[in-house]
Amino acid sequence: MSAPERRGAWRRWVAFVDEREPGTVLALVRVAIGLVVVGAVVEVWATGVLELLWVDRAHGGAFELGGGNWLVRALGGPTRGVVRGLAATAVVTGALVAVGLGGRAPALLAGAAYGALTGLNAHAMGGYDLLLTNALWLLALGDASRTLSLDAWRRHRRWVDPTPVFAIVRRLLVLQILVVYGATGLQKASPVWTPFGGYTALYWVFQEPTWRRYDFAWTAWLDPVLLVMTAITWHWEVLAPLMLLVLWYRRAPERAGRLRRWSNRFDLRKPFLGVGVLLHLGILLALNVGPFSFASLAYYPAFLRPAELAAWWARRRPRRDG
Repeated sequence: MSAPERRGAWRRWVAFVDEREPGTVLALVRVAIGLVVVGAVVEVWATGVLELLWVDRAHGGAFELGGGNWLVRALGGPTRGVVRGLAATAVVTGALVAVGLGGRAPALLAGAAYGALTGLNAHAMGGYDLLLTNALWLLALGDASRTLSLDAWRRHRRWVDPTPVFAIVRRLLVLQILVVYGATGLQKASPVWTPFGGYTALYWVFQEPTWRRYDFAWTAWLDPVLLVMTAITWHWEVLAPLMLLVLWYRRAPERAGRLRRWSNRFDLRKPFLGVGVLLHLGILLALNVGPFSFASLAYYPAFLRPAELAAWWARRRPRRDG
């Protein structure tokens, strides 16, 4: 690539990163993520295992946890007081994120407190915790409380603030969840998820009592249905990163290319997100794997462009007003 071509590519990249858009979609993600953070911590606290999981054994917990991350160490280690303080901070700041009060600071504080808390015990940590902390960082970066928030009401006495925000933040949220799905599919290395193992994974999941919410032993006779569900789940996860190509094609539909034209004939986001919603509803109903589904679904609004959300609302507003 010649020097002028490199400079041109760099200018296009800078322009892409600098694009702005209304913050409504980012605000919807903000509300969802804030609620999930609050719910995740409150559930652990309410069930009485907060100190059991995250207080060091020397202070009455069940595990030897070491010193924790830099924040926990600075506060004095995983003692009862520190753990309770981090949990309370995560709940309060998560609520502030949900209602959009305090600007960027609550998202940063919620991410720091939640990350420090959940990172104490690898046995009680899941990928969903990283999903939440990464989302909180991006929400702070994107000034997600700009609109549909108490901050907007305080500034303008209205809930909607048209001031644009960086579009790259919403796009990074999409990239994050697609990477999670793709990596999850690839990490299902057991043959039972693949054609080589007969797509029998969900059959065995429902026979294994470790994660299921209820006794699903009776599903053994539904083996053909579970086979189809396993195949759909695994292929959907492995192919999820291809949605990046679909979204790129939708960004510039006027450009030439047979694959681009075919992709844009249909809104492939709808079947993709539809399968995702059904998958996560199934997980919520059948399995106990923490707030993974709630954390994942909180990312889904990011697949919409703000203009699409505004058009959807405009179509339904006359019905509501009439």
